[in-house]
Amino acid sequence: MKITWLGHAAFRLDFSGKAVLIDPFFTGNPVFKGTREEAARGCTHILLTHGHGDHIGDTVAIVEEAADAAREIPVVANPEICAFLAGQGVGSTAFMNTGGTVDMGGFTVTMVRADHSSGGGSNPPEYLGNPTGLIIKAPGEPTVWHMGDTDIFSDMALLCEIHEPKVVFVPIGDRFTMSPKTAALAVKRFLPGVETVVPCHYATFPLLVQDPSGFIEALKGHKVKIEAPAVGGSFQV
Repeated sequence: MKITWLGHAAFRLDFSGKAVLIDPFFTGNPVFKGTREEAARGCTHILLTHGHGDHIGDTVAIVEEAADAAREIPVVANPEICAFLAGQGVGSTAFMNTGGTVDMGGFTVTMVRADHSSGGGSNPPEYLGNPTGLIIKAPGEPTVWHMGDTDIFSDMALLCEIHEPKVVFVPIGDRFTMSPKTAALAVKRFLPGVETVVPCHYATFPLLVQDPSGFIEALKGHKVKIEAPAVGGSFQV
């Protein structure tokens, strides 16, 4: 599996002929490199953790551009987000909720708990369901857990026991999610068996932590591997 960090909480997973975008926030993202067209080239699926604009991001535009090329991209999200996107012309959605799993053909997605909020699309914001993390499983590939935007919670350990993730995307930016120190504590205390952690949701805006050094330092001596690529950078697992 090839994993690319596209800035903020946006990732691309390439494996077994699939190209999966998670939280594709490109337009308006000041640290995103390249173009949406490049980031979404060959995209087969979009997965969304929650309804904030910096996570739904360019979903509608990516789906529309694929439709112009006679391709259909299904979007996996909670029911409220799927209804919201359907109102904007997104025709193919797979709605689900926390604890459930959907088979997307060649891989599965499971929604799990995240402690955050979710809403957008209007002022005041429209309620868009509960925030979630996402666990992606594919035959022959390491299980990936995108935590979404979240605080620490002890049931992270239970989710590890159930799903046995090997790669975890961990928000570290503080203010809206865990701080680097708290995120490192979550890794050390609640993520046994995880082989690789990837910090995210930092450096996008001045309100956020600007680099992953505090997270890396707090995990010094711990067995887990830390991958912290530059925006647009990739690594293999």
